[in-house]
Amino acid sequence: MATRIRDLTSQAGQEATVQGWLVSLRKGGKIRFLVLRDGSGTVQAVVREGEVPPEVWRESGELAQEASLVISGLVRPDQRAPGGVELVVRNMAVVANGADYPITPKEHGVDFLMDHRHLWLRSSRQEAILRIRSQIELFLQTELARLGFVRVDSPILTPSACEGTTTLFETAYFEDKAYLSQSGQLYNEAAAAALGRVYCFGPTFRAEKSKTRRHLMEFWMLEPEMAFASLEDVMDVEERLISALVRHLLAESASDLATLERNPEALAQAAAGDFPRISYEEALAVAAGAGHQVAWGDDFGSPEETAIAAAFDRPVFVHRYPTAAKAFYMQPDPERPEVCLSVDLLAPEGYGEIAGGGQRIHDLELLRRRLQEQGLPEEDYRWYLDLRRWGTQPHAGFGLGIERTLSWLCGLEHVRETIPFPRLLTRLYP
Repeated sequence: MATRIRDLTSQAGQEATVQGWLVSLRKGGKIRFLVLRDGSGTVQAVVREGEVPPEVWRESGELAQEASLVISGLVRPDQRAPGGVELVVRNMAVVANGADYPITPKEHGVDFLMDHRHLWLRSSRQEAILRIRSQIELFLQTELARLGFVRVDSPILTPSACEGTTTLFETAYFEDKAYLSQSGQLYNEAAAAALGRVYCFGPTFRAEKSKTRRHLMEFWMLEPEMAFASLEDVMDVEERLISALVRHLLAESASDLATLERNPEALAQAAAGDFPRISYEEALAVAAGAGHQVAWGDDFGSPEETAIAAAFDRPVFVHRYPTAAKAFYMQPDPERPEVCLSVDLLAPEGYGEIAGGGQRIHDLELLRRRLQEQGLPEEDYRWYLDLRRWGTQPHAGFGLGIERTLSWLCGLEHVRETIPFPRLLTRLYP
Protein backbone atom coordinates (compact mmCIF):
# COMPACT_ATOMS: atom_id res chain seq x y z
CA MET A 1 0.00 0.00 0.00
CA ALA A 2 1.34 3.41 -0.97
CA THR A 3 2.03 6.03 1.69
CA ARG A 4 0.39 9.43 1.51
CA ILE A 5 2.97 12.19 1.28
CA ARG A 6 1.64 13.89 4.40
CA ASP A 7 2.46 10.70 6.35
CA LEU A 8 6.07 10.35 5.17
CA THR A 9 7.46 12.20 8.19
CA SER A 10 6.46 9.30 10.44
CA GLN A 11 8.41 6.90 8.19
CA ALA A 12 11.78 8.70 8.27
CA GLY A 13 14.59 6.18 7.89
CA GLN A 14 12.29 3.60 6.30
CA GLU A 15 11.45 2.52 2.77
CA ALA A 16 8.18 3.87 1.35
CA THR A 17 6.21 4.03 -1.89
CA VAL A 18 4.29 7.11 -3.00
CA GLN A 19 1.93 7.69 -5.91
CA GLY A 20 1.35 11.08 -7.45
CA TRP A 21 1.96 13.63 -10.16
CA LEU A 22 5.09 15.50 -11.19
CA VAL A 23 5.06 19.18 -10.29
CA SER A 24 8.56 19.98 -11.54
CA LEU A 25 11.81 18.39 -12.68
CA ARG A 26 15.27 19.86 -12.13
CA LYS A 27 18.36 18.28 -13.68
CA GLY A 28 21.97 18.61 -12.54
CA GLY A 29 24.56 16.28 -14.02
CA LYS A 30 24.22 12.90 -12.36
CA ILE A 31 21.38 13.96 -10.07
CA ARG A 32 17.74 14.87 -10.70
CA PHE A 33 15.16 16.39 -8.38
CA LEU A 34 11.51 15.47 -8.88
CA VAL A 35 8.84 17.34 -6.93
CA LEU A 36 5.84 15.07 -6.52
CA ARG A 37 2.34 15.85 -5.22
CA ASP A 38 -0.49 13.51 -4.30
CA GLY A 39 -3.18 15.85 -2.95
CA SER A 40 -2.03 15.51 0.65
CA GLY A 41 1.27 17.33 0.21
CA THR A 42 4.45 17.56 -1.85
CA VAL A 43 7.81 15.81 -1.54
CA GLN A 44 11.14 16.08 -3.34
CA ALA A 45 12.34 12.79 -4.80
CA VAL A 46 16.08 12.59 -5.52
CA VAL A 47 17.27 10.39 -8.39
CA ARG A 48 21.01 9.64 -8.68
CA GLU A 49 22.61 7.92 -11.63
CA GLY A 50 24.02 4.56 -10.61
CA GLU A 51 21.65 4.23 -7.63
CA VAL A 52 18.63 3.33 -9.78
CA PRO A 53 18.15 0.93 -12.71
CA PRO A 54 19.33 2.41 -16.05
CA GLU A 55 15.76 2.60 -17.43
CA VAL A 56 14.66 4.58 -14.36
CA TRP A 57 17.52 7.05 -14.83
CA ARG A 58 16.61 7.46 -18.51
CA GLU A 59 12.85 7.86 -17.87
CA SER A 60 13.41 10.30 -15.01
CA GLY A 61 14.96 12.74 -17.50
CA GLU A 62 12.07 12.46 -19.96
CA LEU A 63 9.20 13.26 -17.61
CA ALA A 64 6.71 15.99 -18.46
CA GLN A 65 4.81 18.17 -16.00
CA GLU A 66 1.87 16.25 -14.49
CA ALA A 67 3.26 12.81 -15.41
CA SER A 68 1.73 10.28 -13.01
CA LEU A 69 4.29 8.17 -11.17
CA VAL A 70 4.81 5.47 -8.57
CA ILE A 71 8.12 6.01 -6.73
CA SER A 72 9.77 3.83 -4.10
CA GLY A 73 12.74 4.80 -1.99
CA LEU A 74 14.24 5.75 1.36
CA VAL A 75 12.56 8.45 3.42
CA ARG A 76 15.38 10.71 4.60
CA PRO A 77 15.04 13.57 7.09
CA ASP A 78 15.76 17.00 5.58
CA GLN A 79 14.66 20.04 7.54
CA ARG A 80 14.90 22.23 4.44
CA ALA A 81 12.29 20.16 2.60
CA PRO A 82 8.50 20.58 2.83
CA GLY A 83 7.32 18.20 5.52
CA GLY A 84 10.87 17.74 6.79
CA VAL A 85 11.75 14.75 4.58
CA GLU A 86 12.80 13.87 1.05
CA LEU A 87 12.64 10.59 -0.87
CA VAL A 88 15.86 8.95 -2.12
CA VAL A 89 14.60 7.07 -5.18
CA ARG A 90 15.29 3.35 -5.55
CA ASN A 91 12.72 2.61 -8.25
CA MET A 92 10.09 4.38 -10.33
CA ALA A 93 7.22 3.36 -12.57
CA VAL A 94 5.74 5.83 -15.07
CA VAL A 95 1.98 5.33 -15.13
CA ALA A 96 1.38 8.02 -17.75
CA ASN A 97 3.59 10.67 -19.30
CA GLY A 98 2.57 13.57 -21.51
CA ALA A 99 3.75 16.79 -23.08
CA ASP A 100 2.81 20.44 -23.43
CA TYR A 101 0.80 20.74 -20.23
CA PRO A 102 -1.26 23.92 -20.73
CA ILE A 103 -0.73 25.52 -17.32
CA THR A 104 2.92 26.38 -16.82
CA PRO A 105 4.69 28.34 -14.05
CA LYS A 106 4.29 31.58 -16.04
CA GLU A 107 1.41 34.01 -15.52
CA HIS A 108 -1.93 33.13 -17.16
CA GLY A 109 -5.03 35.26 -17.62
CA VAL A 110 -8.25 34.58 -15.71
CA ASP A 111 -10.18 33.50 -18.81
CA PHE A 112 -7.45 31.02 -19.74
CA LEU A 113 -7.41 29.57 -16.23
CA MET A 114 -11.20 29.36 -16.14
CA ASP A 115 -11.25 27.57 -19.51
CA HIS A 116 -8.79 25.10 -17.97
CA ARG A 117 -10.45 24.96 -14.55
CA HIS A 118 -10.35 21.15 -14.66
CA LEU A 119 -6.53 21.41 -14.69
CA TRP A 120 -6.16 24.59 -12.62
CA LEU A 121 -7.52 22.66 -9.64
CA ARG A 122 -4.14 20.88 -9.48
CA SER A 123 -2.23 24.00 -8.47
CA SER A 124 -1.10 24.31 -4.84
CA ARG A 125 -3.31 27.36 -4.32
CA GLN A 126 -6.46 25.66 -5.58
CA GLU A 127 -5.67 22.49 -3.65
CA ALA A 128 -5.42 24.53 -0.45
CA ILE A 129 -8.75 26.24 -1.10
CA LEU A 130 -10.50 22.93 -1.72
CA ARG A 131 -9.05 21.38 1.43
CA ILE A 132 -10.21 24.35 3.50
CA ARG A 133 -13.65 24.14 1.88
CA SER A 134 -13.84 20.49 2.91
CA GLN A 135 -12.81 21.40 6.46
CA ILE A 136 -15.51 24.08 6.63
CA GLU A 137 -18.27 21.76 5.41
CA LEU A 138 -17.27 18.93 7.72
CA PHE A 139 -16.80 21.11 10.79
CA LEU A 140 -20.08 23.02 10.44
CA GLN A 141 -22.09 19.84 10.07
CA THR A 142 -20.31 18.20 13.00
CA GLU A 143 -20.90 21.25 15.17
CA LEU A 144 -24.59 21.41 14.24
CA ALA A 145 -24.94 17.74 15.17
CA ARG A 146 -23.40 18.58 18.56
CA LEU A 147 -26.07 21.26 18.97
CA GLY A 148 -28.82 18.73 18.31
CA PHE A 149 -29.56 19.54 14.67
CA VAL A 150 -30.63 16.74 12.31
CA ARG A 151 -29.74 16.91 8.62
CA VAL A 152 -32.82 16.70 6.39
CA ASP A 153 -32.14 17.00 2.66
CA SER A 154 -34.46 19.35 0.79
CA PRO A 155 -35.50 19.01 -2.88
CA ILE A 156 -33.58 20.69 -5.67
CA LEU A 157 -36.60 20.70 -8.02
CA THR A 158 -39.38 22.89 -6.60
CA PRO A 159 -42.82 23.99 -7.84
CA SER A 160 -42.55 27.62 -6.69
CA ALA A 161 -40.23 30.40 -5.58
CA CYS A 162 -38.65 30.81 -2.18
CA GLU A 163 -36.58 33.99 -2.64
CA GLY A 164 -38.60 35.87 -5.27
CA THR A 165 -39.78 35.05 -8.77
CA THR A 166 -37.24 37.15 -10.71
CA THR A 167 -34.22 34.88 -10.09
CA LEU A 168 -35.72 31.47 -10.84
CA PHE A 169 -34.13 28.93 -13.17
CA GLU A 170 -37.04 27.23 -14.94
CA THR A 171 -36.89 23.68 -16.27
CA ALA A 172 -39.32 21.28 -17.92
CA TYR A 173 -40.88 18.69 -15.62
CA PHE A 174 -42.66 16.20 -17.87
CA GLU A 175 -45.91 17.99 -18.86
CA ASP A 176 -45.39 20.65 -16.21
CA LYS A 177 -42.58 23.01 -15.24
CA ALA A 178 -40.35 23.21 -12.20
CA TYR A 179 -37.62 25.47 -10.83
CA LEU A 180 -34.14 24.88 -9.46
CA SER A 181 -34.22 25.52 -5.72
CA GLN A 182 -33.30 28.98 -4.47
CA SER A 183 -33.23 27.72 -0.88
CA GLY A 184 -34.28 24.71 1.18
CA GLN A 185 -35.75 26.94 3.88
CA LEU A 186 -39.47 26.38 3.30
CA TYR A 187 -39.03 22.62 3.39
CA ASN A 188 -36.76 23.01 6.42
CA GLU A 189 -39.63 24.67 8.27
CA ALA A 190 -41.75 21.56 7.70
CA ALA A 191 -38.91 19.33 8.93
CA ALA A 192 -38.37 21.52 12.01
CA ALA A 193 -42.00 21.00 13.00
CA ALA A 194 -41.20 17.28 13.06
CA LEU A 195 -37.66 17.22 14.52
CA GLY A 196 -37.28 20.55 16.32
CA ARG A 197 -33.81 21.47 15.03
CA VAL A 198 -32.84 20.64 11.46
CA TYR A 199 -30.58 21.78 8.67
CA CYS A 200 -30.15 21.10 4.98
CA PHE A 201 -26.98 21.42 2.98
CA GLY A 202 -26.76 21.48 -0.77
CA PRO A 203 -26.63 23.50 -3.96
CA THR A 204 -28.94 26.44 -4.54
CA PHE A 205 -29.52 28.44 -7.70
CA ARG A 206 -30.20 32.10 -8.46
CA ALA A 207 -30.64 33.43 -11.99
CA GLU A 208 -29.25 36.79 -10.94
CA LYS A 209 -27.64 38.80 -13.73
CA SER A 210 -24.73 39.99 -11.65
CA LYS A 211 -21.02 40.07 -12.43
CA THR A 212 -19.71 41.10 -9.01
CA ARG A 213 -16.91 39.24 -7.25
CA ARG A 214 -19.46 37.94 -4.71
CA HIS A 215 -21.99 36.30 -7.04
CA LEU A 216 -22.43 32.81 -8.48
CA MET A 217 -25.42 31.28 -10.26
CA GLU A 218 -24.96 28.01 -8.38
CA PHE A 219 -23.69 27.97 -4.81
CA TRP A 220 -23.94 25.87 -1.66
CA MET A 221 -25.82 26.85 1.47
CA LEU A 222 -25.99 25.44 4.96
CA GLU A 223 -29.47 26.23 6.28
CA PRO A 224 -30.38 25.51 9.91
CA GLU A 225 -33.98 25.95 11.07
CA MET A 226 -35.26 25.86 14.65
CA ALA A 227 -38.75 25.43 16.10
CA PHE A 228 -39.70 27.59 19.09
CA ALA A 229 -36.87 30.00 18.28
CA SER A 230 -36.39 33.74 17.94
CA LEU A 231 -34.17 36.23 16.09
CA GLU A 232 -31.81 36.24 19.08
CA ASP A 233 -31.49 32.45 18.87
CA VAL A 234 -30.45 32.78 15.23
CA MET A 235 -27.69 35.26 16.08
CA ASP A 236 -26.51 33.10 19.00
CA VAL A 237 -26.18 29.98 16.84
CA GLU A 238 -24.50 31.84 13.96
CA GLU A 239 -21.95 33.44 16.28
CA ARG A 240 -21.17 30.12 17.93
CA LEU A 241 -20.72 28.37 14.58
CA ILE A 242 -18.57 31.02 12.93
CA SER A 243 -16.28 31.73 15.87
CA ALA A 244 -15.75 28.00 16.47
CA LEU A 245 -15.12 27.47 12.76
CA VAL A 246 -12.42 30.14 12.67
CA ARG A 247 -10.70 28.65 15.72
CA HIS A 248 -10.81 25.23 14.07
CA LEU A 249 -9.28 26.46 10.81
CA LEU A 250 -6.51 28.38 12.55
CA ALA A 251 -5.58 25.16 14.35
CA GLU A 252 -6.17 22.54 11.65
CA SER A 253 -5.62 24.38 8.34
CA ALA A 254 -2.66 26.59 9.22
CA SER A 255 -0.45 25.23 6.41
CA ASP A 256 -3.16 25.71 3.77
CA LEU A 257 -3.85 29.25 5.01
CA ALA A 258 -0.10 29.89 4.78
CA THR A 259 -0.10 28.62 1.17
CA LEU A 260 -2.75 31.27 0.46
CA GLU A 261 -0.68 33.86 2.35
CA ARG A 262 -3.65 34.46 4.65
CA ASN A 263 -2.60 36.39 7.73
CA PRO A 264 -4.02 34.52 10.75
CA GLU A 265 -4.12 37.78 12.71
CA ALA A 266 -6.85 38.99 10.35
CA LEU A 267 -9.09 36.19 11.66
CA ALA A 268 -8.14 36.32 15.33
CA GLN A 269 -10.96 38.64 16.41
CA ALA A 270 -13.58 36.50 14.68
CA ALA A 271 -12.27 33.49 16.60
CA ALA A 272 -12.99 35.32 19.85
CA GLY A 273 -16.71 35.68 19.09
CA ASP A 274 -18.69 38.52 20.68
CA PHE A 275 -19.92 39.83 17.31
CA PRO A 276 -21.48 43.32 17.44
CA ARG A 277 -25.24 43.48 16.87
CA ILE A 278 -26.56 46.69 15.35
CA SER A 279 -29.95 47.66 13.97
CA TYR A 280 -30.66 48.61 10.37
CA GLU A 281 -30.96 52.27 11.45
CA GLU A 282 -27.59 52.12 13.21
CA ALA A 283 -26.08 50.57 10.09
CA LEU A 284 -27.55 53.40 8.00
CA ALA A 285 -25.74 55.87 10.25
CA VAL A 286 -22.45 53.98 9.94
CA ALA A 287 -22.77 53.91 6.15
CA ALA A 288 -23.64 57.62 6.04
CA GLY A 289 -20.60 58.40 8.19
CA ALA A 290 -18.48 56.68 5.54
CA GLY A 291 -20.06 58.73 2.75
CA HIS A 292 -22.75 56.26 1.61
CA GLN A 293 -26.25 57.72 1.65
CA VAL A 294 -28.95 55.03 1.64
CA ALA A 295 -32.65 55.88 1.81
CA TRP A 296 -34.57 54.24 4.65
CA GLY A 297 -36.25 51.16 3.22
CA ASP A 298 -33.54 50.29 0.73
CA ASP A 299 -31.30 47.27 1.15
CA PHE A 300 -27.54 47.67 1.36
CA GLY A 301 -25.31 47.05 -1.65
CA SER A 302 -21.73 45.85 -1.63
CA PRO A 303 -20.18 49.33 -1.05
CA GLU A 304 -22.46 49.96 1.94
CA GLU A 305 -21.86 46.51 3.43
CA THR A 306 -18.11 47.04 3.09
CA ALA A 307 -18.33 50.41 4.84
CA ILE A 308 -20.45 49.02 7.68
CA ALA A 309 -18.19 46.02 8.26
CA ALA A 310 -15.09 48.23 8.14
CA ALA A 311 -16.25 49.90 11.35
CA PHE A 312 -15.69 46.66 13.27
CA ASP A 313 -12.79 44.23 13.74
CA ARG A 314 -14.92 41.09 13.44
CA PRO A 315 -18.18 40.00 11.75
CA VAL A 316 -21.16 42.19 12.58
CA PHE A 317 -24.88 41.42 12.74
CA VAL A 318 -27.28 43.92 11.16
CA HIS A 319 -30.84 43.19 12.27
CA ARG A 320 -34.40 44.44 11.82
CA TYR A 321 -34.39 45.44 8.16
CA PRO A 322 -37.46 47.14 6.66
CA THR A 323 -40.20 44.55 6.18
CA ALA A 324 -40.79 45.60 2.57
CA ALA A 325 -37.15 44.89 1.69
CA LYS A 326 -37.22 41.26 2.83
CA ALA A 327 -38.93 38.03 1.76
CA PHE A 328 -42.65 37.41 2.31
CA TYR A 329 -42.09 34.96 5.19
CA MET A 330 -40.17 37.32 7.51
CA GLN A 331 -41.91 38.04 10.83
CA PRO A 332 -42.61 41.75 11.38
CA ASP A 333 -41.41 43.12 14.70
CA PRO A 334 -44.54 43.27 16.93
CA GLU A 335 -43.38 46.59 18.34
CA ARG A 336 -42.50 48.08 14.93
CA PRO A 337 -44.26 46.28 12.06
CA GLU A 338 -42.43 48.40 9.48
CA VAL A 339 -39.28 46.40 10.29
CA CYS A 340 -38.95 42.63 10.48
CA LEU A 341 -37.07 40.20 12.70
CA SER A 342 -34.40 39.60 10.10
CA VAL A 343 -30.62 39.63 10.29
CA ASP A 344 -27.60 39.59 7.98
CA LEU A 345 -24.09 38.68 9.10
CA LEU A 346 -21.46 40.86 7.41
CA ALA A 347 -17.86 39.65 7.23
CA PRO A 348 -15.00 42.14 7.64
CA GLU A 349 -12.39 43.17 5.07
CA GLY A 350 -14.97 43.98 2.39
CA TYR A 351 -16.47 40.49 2.05
CA GLY A 352 -20.02 41.54 2.89
CA GLU A 353 -22.97 39.32 3.71
CA ILE A 354 -22.11 35.68 4.41
CA ALA A 355 -25.36 34.67 6.13
CA GLY A 356 -28.94 35.87 6.27
CA GLY A 357 -31.98 34.78 8.20
CA GLY A 358 -34.37 35.62 10.98
CA GLN A 359 -37.69 34.74 12.51
CA ARG A 360 -40.44 33.36 10.24
CA ILE A 361 -44.10 34.34 10.22
CA HIS A 362 -46.06 31.78 12.24
CA ASP A 363 -49.49 33.41 12.04
CA LEU A 364 -51.65 31.94 9.25
CA GLU A 365 -53.60 35.08 8.34
CA LEU A 366 -50.54 37.31 8.38
CA LEU A 367 -48.71 34.94 6.05
CA ARG A 368 -51.71 34.91 3.70
CA ARG A 369 -51.66 38.71 3.57
CA ARG A 370 -47.96 38.77 2.83
CA LEU A 371 -48.42 36.35 -0.07
CA GLN A 372 -51.15 38.57 -1.48
CA GLU A 373 -49.06 41.73 -1.08
CA GLN A 374 -46.23 40.19 -3.09
CA GLY A 375 -48.52 38.77 -5.77
CA LEU A 376 -47.73 35.13 -4.99
CA PRO A 377 -50.51 32.58 -5.65
CA GLU A 378 -51.79 31.08 -2.40
CA GLU A 379 -52.40 27.68 -4.02
CA ASP A 380 -48.67 27.25 -4.71
CA TYR A 381 -47.99 27.64 -0.99
CA ARG A 382 -50.93 25.67 0.37
CA TRP A 383 -48.64 23.11 2.00
CA TYR A 384 -46.55 25.91 3.52
CA LEU A 385 -49.70 27.51 4.96
CA ASP A 386 -50.63 24.10 6.44
CA LEU A 387 -47.64 24.44 8.75
CA ARG A 388 -49.47 27.42 10.32
CA ARG A 389 -52.79 25.59 10.50
CA TRP A 390 -51.56 22.72 12.64
CA GLY A 391 -49.02 23.11 15.43
CA THR A 392 -47.75 26.55 14.49
CA GLN A 393 -45.04 28.04 16.69
CA PRO A 394 -42.45 30.84 16.57
CA HIS A 395 -39.54 29.53 14.55
CA ALA A 396 -36.38 30.90 12.99
CA GLY A 397 -33.38 30.01 10.91
CA PHE A 398 -30.68 31.22 8.54
CA GLY A 399 -28.70 30.36 5.45
CA LEU A 400 -24.90 30.43 5.46
CA GLY A 401 -23.24 30.75 2.04
CA ILE A 402 -20.28 28.38 1.86
CA GLU A 403 -18.54 30.20 -0.99
CA ARG A 404 -18.74 33.68 0.52
CA THR A 405 -17.63 32.36 3.89
CA LEU A 406 -14.71 30.54 2.27
CA SER A 407 -13.80 33.64 0.27
CA TRP A 408 -13.51 35.67 3.47
CA LEU A 409 -11.66 33.04 5.48
CA CYS A 410 -9.12 32.47 2.70
CA GLY A 411 -8.78 36.14 1.78
CA LEU A 412 -9.73 35.51 -1.86
CA GLU A 413 -10.32 38.31 -4.34
CA HIS A 414 -13.17 36.60 -6.23
CA VAL A 415 -15.72 33.98 -5.29
CA ARG A 416 -15.01 32.02 -8.49
CA GLU A 417 -12.05 30.31 -6.77
CA THR A 418 -14.17 28.99 -3.91
CA ILE A 419 -16.09 26.31 -5.83
CA PRO A 420 -14.55 23.58 -8.02
CA PHE A 421 -16.48 24.49 -11.16
CA PRO A 422 -18.07 27.96 -10.89
CA ARG A 423 -21.22 28.88 -12.75
CA LEU A 424 -21.07 32.56 -13.64
CA LEU A 425 -23.25 34.86 -15.70
CA THR A 426 -21.14 34.26 -18.82
CA ARG A 427 -19.62 30.87 -18.00
CA LEU A 428 -21.01 27.34 -18.03
CA TYR A 429 -17.83 25.58 -19.23
CA PRO A 430 -16.24 23.29 -18.19
